Amino acid sequence: MSVKTILSELEGCTDSALLNDWHVVAYSTDLEQGKLLPVTLMERDLVLWRSASGEVHAWDDLCIHRGARLSKGCIERDTVVCPYHGWRYNDQGSCVLIPAAPNEPPMKKARAITHPVKERYGFIWVSTGTPEKDIPVFPEWDDASYQKVHCGPYTFRSGYRAVENFMDPSHFPFVHAGVNGIYDNPDPIAPYDVELTEEGLVTSEVRVTQPYGDPRQIPVIAYYAYTCFRPLVAYFKKRLVIQNPEDQHLGNEDDRFCTFLTTQMVDQQTSIVRICCAMNFNPQPTVEDVRRRQDIVYAQDAGIVDTQRPERIPVDLRLELHHRSDLLGQKYRKWLQTMGITYGVF
Repeated sequence: MSVKTILSELEGCTDSALLNDWHVVAYSTDLEQGKLLPVTLMERDLVLWRSASGEVHAWDDLCIHRGARLSKGCIERDTVVCPYHGWRYNDQGSCVLIPAAPNEPPMKKARAITHPVKERYGFIWVSTGTPEKDIPVFPEWDDASYQKVHCGPYTFRSGYRAVENFMDPSHFPFVHAGVNGIYDNPDPIAPYDVELTEEGLVTSEVRVTQPYGDPRQIPVIAYYAYTCFRPLVAYFKKRLVIQNPEDQHLGNEDDRFCTFLTTQMVDQQTSIVRICCAMNFNPQPTVEDVRRRQDIVYAQDAGIVDTQRPERIPVDLRLELHHRSDLLGQKYRKWLQTMGITYGVF
């Protein structure tokens, strides 16, 4: 039995739908050249680093020799140096020097356990399996007319409940009163459609009233169209109409505010949400204004979502009561169940 197999059996997730997918574990800006960055994905401890070429590498945080954490070591001459016995690994994961036997070529089996890694949309994505699909498309990322702002990270307990909450507009007036909704005048949620496509779960538009619906701090009528690309990656495109007729000249019928949400499951009850917002209206808000608003909203969300019980989301729809306004959440849970996901669910 290989070390990689042993680690897989000892550490966390065994669901192929999750293992063979891409997961964000850091922002690109988190990873400084010359520094080792430890992260945990579904209870698997990893170490990230950049080689001199700028390429990102993701390995098990483990020296194959005696199991020390590589993240406690350092980078020297474009190699990762184990803190215990000084074994050096190059950017391919091969050991190139054993200091106790400097004149002997290291054994072929002396290799770090490497994983697929990509850098996209300002995030670092890792798979601990064999990815079956590419990273989901962020439609606005390459559109120069959109300003992009990364926000977070935000800590939640259940990654799935965080995703479901992101796709649930009916909580706006109560969790985000005065920002995304009006407590004394909550929006009725009209029937909407949810379709399972090759992209994932896709909805028709959902209309809501928002007194502070974007960083411009003006009341808008917002039309949300959601896409859940993967179990832990979701997105919305929000069409914006300025509510007050006398202010509508300040906007444009093409005004959009979009959010691409990623979730890193650290373990079954700890998750990290990272988002990128994209907006195309003028005047453009400052980065600080965008982040300030998102910090408020996600703190409010976590304050409620983390009280939900059970913390692991129930995928059997009989275990919680549902309403027609929860259609996307129902479809999401059923989708998780259909994919055979057991990690972090109930």
